[in-house]
Amino acid sequence: MIEQKFIDNDNILEVIIQVLGQNSDEKTKLSGSKFFKEQIKLHGVKVSTVTKISKEYFEYIKNCDKNEILSLCETLFSSGYLEEQFIACNWSYYLKNQYSMDDFITFERRLNQYVTNWASCDTPCNHTIGTFIEMYPNFIQNIITWTKSNNRWLRRGAAVTLIIPARKGKFIDEIFQIANNLFSDKEDLVQKGYGWMLKAASESHEKEVFEYVIKNKSNMPRTALRYSIEKMSKELKEEVEKINLLYIKT
Repeated sequence: MIEQKFIDNDNILEVIIQVLGQNSDEKTKLSGSKFFKEQIKLHGVKVSTVTKISKEYFEYIKNCDKNEILSLCETLFSSGYLEEQFIACNWSYYLKNQYSMDDFITFERRLNQYVTNWASCDTPCNHTIGTFIEMYPNFIQNIITWTKSNNRWLRRGAAVTLIIPARKGKFIDEIFQIANNLFSDKEDLVQKGYGWMLKAASESHEKEVFEYVIKNKSNMPRTALRYSIEKMSKELKEEVEKINLLYIKT
């Protein structure tokens, strides 16, 4: 363990790398890589340990200027290592009470430049960007423009950013707009993303999501459909079965 008096914002990233190395193992590294189709960079540290490291070492910098902390996050995110990106996401989320409208450019740039897999997409979108959108809802239109991007992670991000707000019953009109824009996307992970978004929305708007599924039954990709009805009531799932959309075990 590094002594506290030697840790500050000038050397904390060096310390983080050292601590990740101390907690890495080959078994975790090999196991983690199996969750991804893409080639990813891993230290081989368990997620629970990474979360613990995030919290512990944020204490050393929590009183620094927000922009200094975001700059540290940028360096971590740009490394490409999943564990470092998770720490960057956690640190950015810890700053949520200080978010300003100017921060959107930073969050969008990270997603566009550094994300190469579903995990480094979902973590910042679910928490940091999702919280930002709840705070500054006018930026929902910026999120909708991501659905037209050539970058599949921005397209997936448009959907998964709204997972937590959707569970709260928010942005239902925009959720359907995003689903419409992504409806025929060829990328499996994008289909799963907007299916997940619809599933989350069904927790508060079950009837509306069900009606959306029924309306689009003939063309909706099976992957997106399967995800979207997962949380629905047994009765509505049975109704889906009656019209032979998809067999679902209840």
